[in-house]
Amino acid sequence: MSETFKPDADAVDIIERETCFRGFYRLERIKLRHRQYAGGMGPQLTRELFVRHDAVCVLPYDPQRDEVVLIEQFRVGAMEKVANPWLLELVAGLIDKDEEPEEVARREAIEEADLTLTSLWPITQYFPSPGGSNERVHLFVGRCSSEGAGGVHGLAEEGEDIRVQVMALEDALSAVRDGRIDNAASIIALQWLALNREEVRGMWS
Repeated sequence: MSETFKPDADAVDIIERETCFRGFYRLERIKLRHRQYAGGMGPQLTRELFVRHDAVCVLPYDPQRDEVVLIEQFRVGAMEKVANPWLLELVAGLIDKDEEPEEVARREAIEEADLTLTSLWPITQYFPSPGGSNERVHLFVGRCSSEGAGGVHGLAEEGEDIRVQVMALEDALSAVRDGRIDNAASIIALQWLALNREEVRGMWS
């Protein structure tokens, strides 16, 4: 296998950086050049960058019952792309304060699903859309008890209306296969858990 590109300190030249919009998120227009594989600098490029807080996503898992806890909520980004924009997802939140990812995972599990996570298993960190956004996702599986989980939760002051769904892991994997679960974090976490189920259950049971 060939090695990936190793940039030097001058591999990216930022020529101009302009803030086009500033709200909860920020949109920047950047003019830059970057090193090319042949060795020289490429032409000037203009790119828009969606500047977001990093995110934390956690899949609550009950190793005793082999069940996962998912949440269902309306998503504006899916509104004009699919017939049903109420998506099945992981518990998730943004790192918008001075918090560690693990703290965000535990806090959001309480706020969105009324769940206490007793352990966290880091899966990976990844960029969901690096062609236009700098967001990085911290992905976990969280140990919980799914007994009695359910109901509608979320912070009223943030307009959250979140319904909790408890599913056997096999049913959740079927929902990935047939497209009912169609967002990246959920697909990655569920497939990871399918591959590592025995190790996780062995450690957590």
